[in-house]
Amino acid sequence: MVKTESTMVPVGTPAPEFNLPDPAGTTVSLHDYAGRPVVVAFVCNHCPYVKHIAADLPDVVSELESLGVGFVAINSNADTHPDDSPAAMTSFAREHGWRFPYLVDGSQEVAKDYRAACTPDFFVFGADHLLAYRGQMDDSRPDGTAVTGADLLAAARHVAAGEPVPEPHHPSMGCNIKWKPGNEPEYFG
Repeated sequence: MVKTESTMVPVGTPAPEFNLPDPAGTTVSLHDYAGRPVVVAFVCNHCPYVKHIAADLPDVVSELESLGVGFVAINSNADTHPDDSPAAMTSFAREHGWRFPYLVDGSQEVAKDYRAACTPDFFVFGADHLLAYRGQMDDSRPDGTAVTGADLLAAARHVAAGEPVPEPHHPSMGCNIKWKPGNEPEYFG
């Protein structure tokens, strides 16, 4: 595990398009969230930081949905780490009560397009699909600190109200995305 922080893409950046399958083959795209705010989260199964939030994430997503904010999770390690395979994704999601889309980014191109760096890495886009918040879900870490979703939920409340999300936005921290050999993005160079 290499502890890594978010790249902190500039606020106002348009959401890159994606069209990805879940492990069962159902495809989800950014267009499925047209006209509504959406959180795009980069996660995986094996990372201790994701494991730390996994059981609490359904409650956070439920609150997001009550605000009219969609949620989609993307795994860009599915082809690079055995514990993150599509079959393992299905088991992990079921074990933690994940009912939101959990998609496979086998080429890692979507992670590159979003400039994702770590798992978990959260991006909140307004209804116009312009970036309003990027960073941590909350200040919990796998050290026993309680998961609250405070930062992500506060950002979503602002976005749902059509307001800018006040700075500072604190970077997320987690395991680095396991890039395929020769596929590491230039933004790490």
